[in-house]
Amino acid sequence: MKKILVIEDELSVRENLVDLLEAEDYQVFSTENGILAILWAQDNIPDLVICDVMMPEINGYEVLEELRSLPMTASVPFIFLTAMADKTDFRQGMELGADDYLTKPFTREEMLSAIKSRLSRHEIVMEQYNSEHMRVKALEKQVQKLQQREQWQDLDEKSQEALLKVNTAMNLLQKLESEHSRDRSLSVLQELCGEEIALFQKIPNLHLFLTPEQSNLLRQAM
Repeated sequence: MKKILVIEDELSVRENLVDLLEAEDYQVFSTENGILAILWAQDNIPDLVICDVMMPEINGYEVLEELRSLPMTASVPFIFLTAMADKTDFRQGMELGADDYLTKPFTREEMLSAIKSRLSRHEIVMEQYNSEHMRVKALEKQVQKLQQREQWQDLDEKSQEALLKVNTAMNLLQKLESEHSRDRSLSVLQELCGEEIALFQKIPNLHLFLTPEQSNLLRQAM
């Protein structure tokens, strides 16, 4: 269920909006207070924000500016509500990062269309972001492997053999699901790879050749 934050100081408009959105199966949190809204958004991270421009204490522009400055809410879709049709106000909101602008009075169809459009576009953007994030992570792993390979070549032959043997053992240990089996296998590793483990302690920057999981297992074996 999508969460929508409604910030509107006019009670009748706020109540009508809540009724409309809840009837469409949205989870709604509403308030007339911009400061309270910002604090709630930090803890709950809404899927979309609908905010009036002119409000007491802090106005809609200040709410938007603050939400855009917070990492957890920086990309949340934001729709302004206003009774003003001044193009200057419209431009100011868009320059601050608003996604849409509805002028009061608005129709049910206009509101629902704006919400669905912004949520749909946000989902597309997030899919693209996640895809790019995964691609970057994959590239980072490739770079790490290349760096490890280069550093591996700098080791003497005995150290390379020791690293290969213990690396193989670490990979096998990671596949054991049972804690008891892993403990028993660690004991065997200590016996069979004692010389290699001792040699490892002399290798500088050992962590560069192992994954964090392998490093943790090796510390237990040392």
